[in-house]
Amino acid sequence: MGTIIETNNLRAYYITNAYGVERTVKAVDDITLRIQEGEVYGIAGESGCGKSTLLRVLLNAYDPPLTVVGGEVVYHLDGERVNAADMTEEQQRDLRWRTISYIPQGSMHVLNPVRRIRDSFHDFISAHRDVSKAESFALTANYLRDLGLPEKVLASYPHQLSGGMRQRVTIALATILWPKLIFADEPTTALDVVVQRGVIQMLKDVQQNEGSTLVLITHDIGVHANLADRIAILYAGKLVEEAATQTILESPRHPYTRFLIESLPSLDSREERLSIPGRPPALDRPPSGCRFHERCPLAKDICKTIEPALIEIAPKHFTACHVVEEELSHASAV
Repeated sequence: MGTIIETNNLRAYYITNAYGVERTVKAVDDITLRIQEGEVYGIAGESGCGKSTLLRVLLNAYDPPLTVVGGEVVYHLDGERVNAADMTEEQQRDLRWRTISYIPQGSMHVLNPVRRIRDSFHDFISAHRDVSKAESFALTANYLRDLGLPEKVLASYPHQLSGGMRQRVTIALATILWPKLIFADEPTTALDVVVQRGVIQMLKDVQQNEGSTLVLITHDIGVHANLADRIAILYAGKLVEEAATQTILESPRHPYTRFLIESLPSLDSREERLSIPGRPPALDRPPSGCRFHERCPLAKDICKTIEPALIEIAPKHFTACHVVEEELSHASAV
């Protein structure tokens, strides 16, 4: 399996100009990723770290004030290397939903409140395929059945379904044309734990049955633990660590990642969970050096002035931390 989507030194900023004052928010700042065909790639971090902005740029679905000021997003589809910035509107329409799909956070924003579910599916399918209503209804019923959803939901309006069922229907709607690349933005947010489990299992089934690549955005490390093959950790617009999910959970190296893992609740422990001190920096005035140094208990003088490079500290395990790099240097010198 090769790379299906990559970014190279991607920088995407929110640039506004109000009353003669220009403000630049560096939401995604110099990020390089390689996402492999057929994997579940998780992107994690606190609210405001740049996850959703990165997702919009990966989807090539953004408008001003969000602007790509540097780098590139490249799709590898059917043996072709396609730069997202060079695609025409027609090419983008052709790719959307049939090849690249999106599962949004709020299901009520997707489903038409005055249309029955079956009609929403028909509207969606007929926009990409030449099918009759009977054909689209049959396709939808079979697909929902394969995913374990009751056929009776097709006759319902969105408000007649529970939040969890609406989210399942949204996942089915986004994947019914068997896309190769699926982006999911906080798909389990605002759902209770029991419903979350059902949605997570459905995402697993869709990804495994169709062999799709799933890019999963969520701040919930527990969801990543259940779904992701690899995880990228973002902090203040920067990629600070990337590794296989098991490695991230068992051997996190960046101090920020450690805080994220240690903050996870545990059923067999009554110890107080540690939270990250302080708050994320304002991205229109990011701190110099490592962006985490103001909150990091291990920070040294070098962390305040020089930005750490993302280095491979073990096979397929990358982190950007001066302290970790120094530890590796000492270990190799012994």
